[in-house]
Amino acid sequence: MRLYGNFEERELSQQILDLFHACEQQNDDLEKKEHCRAALQRDIQTIFPCARVFLGGSSLNGFGSRSSDADLCLVIEEGMVHRRTDAVYVLSRVRKLFYTLSYIERPQLIRAKVPILKFRDRVSGVEFDLNFNNTVGIRNTFLLRTYAYVEKRVRPIILVIKKWASHHRINDASRGTLSSYTLVLMVLHYLQTLPEPVIPCLQMDYPECFNPKMDIHLVPSGPSNIPAFVSKNQSSLGDLLLGFLKYYATVFSPSELEYLYFLLEPFDRTNTARAVHEKAKFEAIKAEFTESYQVLQLRKDLNFILPLKNTRPKR
Repeated sequence: MRLYGNFEERELSQQILDLFHACEQQNDDLEKKEHCRAALQRDIQTIFPCARVFLGGSSLNGFGSRSSDADLCLVIEEGMVHRRTDAVYVLSRVRKLFYTLSYIERPQLIRAKVPILKFRDRVSGVEFDLNFNNTVGIRNTFLLRTYAYVEKRVRPIILVIKKWASHHRINDASRGTLSSYTLVLMVLHYLQTLPEPVIPCLQMDYPECFNPKMDIHLVPSGPSNIPAFVSKNQSSLGDLLLGFLKYYATVFSPSELEYLYFLLEPFDRTNTARAVHEKAKFEAIKAEFTESYQVLQLRKDLNFILPLKNTRPKR
């Protein structure tokens, strides 16, 4: 990847690239998760013969790090289970099965709005979250994966922004701040709305590949033939990081909006940022964007907003 700009700008871009390479999920990390997914599918099919288990989230969408947990979706087609079956019922049966599997430990059913079964793979040590029939998650995994690889700057800039948000404690939907998924959508929106876009709008350009009614089993292969995007935008990684921080530090004013943050989920059209419902939280998030932009604009050194020694994975 070419690094543009003066010396300071090139150094900042190199820091972003180095952190990305140090933290990005490795092939062996993914292989461990895939091995567990395949084993789970075989075992779950002993109680639900038509079940499929899909790996999703950051493990597969291209934006995962070495420390990322894994998201799984258990899909059972309608009509293949009793009509009264719901997520809690299905996941309770799966939890009972898990107690008999030697490679699964600490299964815990979380009865949230979207129920999940949390557990740990004893072999790899990876923590998993299993949901039931949340097929929107599968669709957006492969949409985001296509964005991740459509332009070479997308993955480094998003992974570093996720690290930055986590360091500044604004990356936790359970505490009223931004989910990782919302952060990714925020970056993609910014990259699409520049005078010379870094990435296209894939759902607009390739609607047949991301049809929300496509059979869920065809979704992984849907975007397989989309070519890389050739952008006229030659901004460096450092410039894009600065621009992103400035954009969200200045573009929104809560007094002008019905919602503090509203980011549309690409498939079910819900607000992915609905966790940010308190003005104080909104102002705290915006303050982090503003302060980091001002510091980075002056210093051009990633360490001043994201201490690199604290973000590199331990070997």
